[in-house]
Amino acid sequence: MGYWNSSVTLPLSLFITIFLVIIVAINLAGVRGYGEAEFLFAIVKVIAIIGFILLGIVINIGGTPTSGYIGGKYWYDPGAFNNGFKGLCTVFVTAAFAFAGTELVGLASAETSNPRKSLPTAIKQVFWRITIFYIVSLTLVGLLVPYTEPRLLGATSVADASASPFVIAIESAGTTVLPSIMNGVILVSVISVGNSSVFGSSRTLAALAEQGQAAPVSSIGLLAYLANYQAYGRVFDWLLAAGVVGSWVGLICNVVILAAQLWVAISPLSTDGDERMTVTQNFFVQCLALPVVLVFWLGHKLWYRTSFVRVEDMDIDTGRRDFGRLGIIKAQEEEERQSWPKWKRLYRVIC
Repeated sequence: MGYWNSSVTLPLSLFITIFLVIIVAINLAGVRGYGEAEFLFAIVKVIAIIGFILLGIVINIGGTPTSGYIGGKYWYDPGAFNNGFKGLCTVFVTAAFAFAGTELVGLASAETSNPRKSLPTAIKQVFWRITIFYIVSLTLVGLLVPYTEPRLLGATSVADASASPFVIAIESAGTTVLPSIMNGVILVSVISVGNSSVFGSSRTLAALAEQGQAAPVSSIGLLAYLANYQAYGRVFDWLLAAGVVGSWVGLICNVVILAAQLWVAISPLSTDGDERMTVTQNFFVQCLALPVVLVFWLGHKLWYRTSFVRVEDMDIDTGRRDFGRLGIIKAQEEEERQSWPKWKRLYRVIC
């Protein structure tokens, strides 16, 4: 909010309360309310990202009157990867945090009337969404905004630290209205993220609480008010570091990522002159998730004195839907597919 009027010092708790009320109201409306809200949020975000991609291409090739051809200039000066490979490793935690959320596809499948039909389509589309909305847009940001831009988070100047690289990219072209629109879209995205997080976490925590594996107090979302704390950025780093290991599970490069993360934790960037406490804090910010997961796992084992469940004893039938008519359903689906035109069959293969 400070992007529009940095001179007004309204308490952050005011905006947190407004956003929290909106998110709680949406989730109180049930699955239908969540779905309708996310549908509207998605329309805004998709239109904004597609518009940014088109505008970014125009800006990059010199289509605006205030900027010439940019191309890959910033990938050479000052460079594409700050601090080389180790600099890339330092953002693994943030990248994993940003990538998290795709598991909501599986969680939402329990709320659909026909998950067998709708879930494969949704899962296939995740790849294309990540490719278009993440990779393409971030590539354009890298082409339009150098890492030495002082308005970026973590730069030497914090006057415009709240500005997004998307906003900076548009602003650098000399436009006056579009940066404000993009900043508004970012606020909508923040509400959408909070809405999805409450939707997902409330169901997950409710299921864990029923099984005695989570305390009801863990569902309280008032940690957002820590934004009023002067060192809220550091608090966010700690919370972010505590919840990203699950995002790496299943990835082929999991071991490589963890090894690289341990490397930058033991030997972080620019440690010369840092106090010993700062170095220690940086280590745990990079590797906090591992001890947190181990403590919770061992604590549950010791407290409830549970034994390891063998594969043959795992319960995979409780809560499972009855698929006694599975053969008939498959035959009906195959008959429907045979009636599709060729373009639709090809589309269904990739989407």
